[in-house]
Formats: sequence, structure tokens, C-alpha cells
Amino acid sequence: MIKTPKLLPWYARKAGVPIERATALWHKAVREATAETGWVGNAEYWGEAMSRFVRLLEEDEVSFCEPRVTHLVRRQNRLWSLPLAAMEAMVSAVAASQQRSNDAWRRLA
Repeated sequence: MIKTPKLLPWYARKAGVPIERATALWHKAVREATAETGWVGNAEYWGEAMSRFVRLLEEDEVSFCEPRVTHLVRRQNRLWSLPLAAMEAMVSAVAASQQRSNDAWRRLA
């Protein structure tokens, strides 16, 4: 069994495809490179395999119909956390004010 490149997860994430799909595309690229070059293991072979893999990933990325909503979800998450951050700031300000008030009363007493 042929090993996959160490950067395969990075390529998959960049193209927005699952790692399992990227692995299948890598194996297809290796088969095509073997048929094209007739050699296995030399620099020309690995270069051809990698270029075919990148091309297959680009083709798959275009055909992969998953909506890209992560940026919307992150923005929504930030919007949900804003009231909590405001409440935390308000509670800190009230606590600091209360502490100053208590210190002032202690000095007077």
C-alpha cells in the first residue's frame, strides 16, 4: 500500500473535501502517474503524481457541493457571546465600584 503525503490533510482542508476523499484522489493520482510515466519512485513520477493530485482536488472542489457557512457560524457565535461579554464587563465594573466604596467606608470607620 502506498503512503499518502504528509500534507494530504492540509490539501484536503484547503480544497474543502474530506480526508477520506482526498486519500482516494491521491490513490487515483498515483495510478494515473504510474500509467503515464511507466516508472515508480523517481522524481518525475512523484512530480506527476502530485500535479495530478492537485488537479483532481481542484476538480473535486468545484464539483463538491457543500455550502461554506463556517464564517457565518463563527460570526453568529461572536454575536451570541457579545451580551455575555457586556454582562461580564458590567459585573466587573460594579464589583470594582463596590470594593472602592467598601474601602472608603473602612477608612472612615
